[in-house]
Amino acid sequence: MSKTLINTFASKLVAWHAISGRSGLPWQGNRDPYAVWVSEIMLQQTQVATVLERYPRFMERFPTVKKLACADIDEVLAEWAGLGYYSRARNLHACAKQVMTEFGGQFPSDPILLEQLKGIGRSTAGAIAAFAFHERAPILDANVKRILARLFAIEGAMQDKKINDRLWDLAIDLLPTKPTDMPVYTQALMDFGATWCMSRKPVCLGSEKKCPFTKDCQANLSNQVLLLPQKTKKTKSPEFDCNMLLMRSGNSILLQKRPSKAIWGGLWSLPEGPWTPRIAREKVIEISPQELFAATLPEEKLAALTKAFKSLKRAEEIKHVFTHRRLWMQIWQVSAPKELVFLNPDLKWVPLAQLGRHGLPQPIKLLLQGLNLVRGDDLKN
Repeated sequence: MSKTLINTFASKLVAWHAISGRSGLPWQGNRDPYAVWVSEIMLQQTQVATVLERYPRFMERFPTVKKLACADIDEVLAEWAGLGYYSRARNLHACAKQVMTEFGGQFPSDPILLEQLKGIGRSTAGAIAAFAFHERAPILDANVKRILARLFAIEGAMQDKKINDRLWDLAIDLLPTKPTDMPVYTQALMDFGATWCMSRKPVCLGSEKKCPFTKDCQANLSNQVLLLPQKTKKTKSPEFDCNMLLMRSGNSILLQKRPSKAIWGGLWSLPEGPWTPRIAREKVIEISPQELFAATLPEEKLAALTKAFKSLKRAEEIKHVFTHRRLWMQIWQVSAPKELVFLNPDLKWVPLAQLGRHGLPQPIKLLLQGLNLVRGDDLKN
């Protein structure tokens, strides 16, 4: 390990950021721990361009941790709709309540205490502590792991505990000595990984830009830049089929609230049948409406809908790609003569004009727009 690199890394990185780092992002330069926390959670697994649009809107809707804690979870999920990974929104809501009840509405400055909050891991805790409180706390997201693996030629899977522990030790060793340098250093680390030391096209390969660590980077010196960090072999994503029911009664449609721990957890979607492994078939298998949705609608309501189901119409099939699976949704349309009353609170009729108040999965939004049932503006709460 190069002691020279350890001692000069922070100063070189900060100098690089002054010239080539990102600036003008709405969450930059903010010492409000609430604002920092929201931006960090939103930036996880979401492109910066998308966050640039959605972050200001979220902060306008929930400007303080108290506002977020007092909001109904459906409001939060509706505002989060389209950003994906909805457990983040549920954790935001739960964490806001925790900050209010356990810390009197004030985020703690200690990263160890921050890490005890719902949905905040060690790296996010470090980012909040560094940006908001100038604490000498490290971060270690995927971008930083890539930087360190290349700089120090660290081989092995990043998920391996020994490798991960070594990366954390390096992240601590590289911190600047002055706490006041922590915000710009942490931002520089994020920017360098996102815009220069990228996974597929780092600037050190085929670019006129000169990396400040060209002479220090072990991966560059040994021609292993694209080989590090080592990638794990991906398995083929499983594919599933499910039937979804688009039931209308006048200007309302029937929605079903999804289980909190399921995909699209806590969102309102169309009632659906069970997911089954997708099997290639040459012809459509005919099945009765009762069989399609017996697990979704109460038995006594199925009997009441027998007449309505006679007009059940097969609509389009939608393919939606998740991170680790693919889902083929067969939509079935039917009109009900009246809004049946359901005892199950997870089933309810929602007027089309009020859909924007409910968090809907993105493919369901697109489906309703494609069928000309709603306009895009109608889905904004």
